[in-house]
Amino acid sequence: IQVRDLDEACRIANRIAPEHLELSIEDADAWVDKIDHAGAIFIGRYTSESLGDYCAGPNHVLPTSGSARFSSPLGVYDFQKRTSLIRVSRADSKTLGRIAATLAYGEGLPAHARSAEYRVDS
Repeated sequence: IQVRDLDEACRIANRIAPEHLELSIEDADAWVDKIDHAGAIFIGRYTSESLGDYCAGPNHVLPTSGSARFSSPLGVYDFQKRTSLIRVSRADSKTLGRIAATLAYGEGLPAHARSAEYRVDS
């Protein structure tokens, strides 16, 4: 891909969201922050993709096919189980309950809506 300048190159790279992106350019560190979507970024002319893939340290399981726009390389968080904890006060449940009921009815889930409404009325 031929580009006018490095700004355009970064825009295109972010749109493509490559699995691997080599910044084999002068002052590569100055351009890293302009890349938002890449599975792995190889910085500088001495940092080849093969070093990152095999021996530089990061995991080689990377997002492919443009999925780096919304996902990350395999990491420690993929092996942790997490749980969301939610607590709402009585006063806040009245406000949020109305919102939740409206959304639930809109999704065709009347039991969810009634569950929220019950807490608004109690």
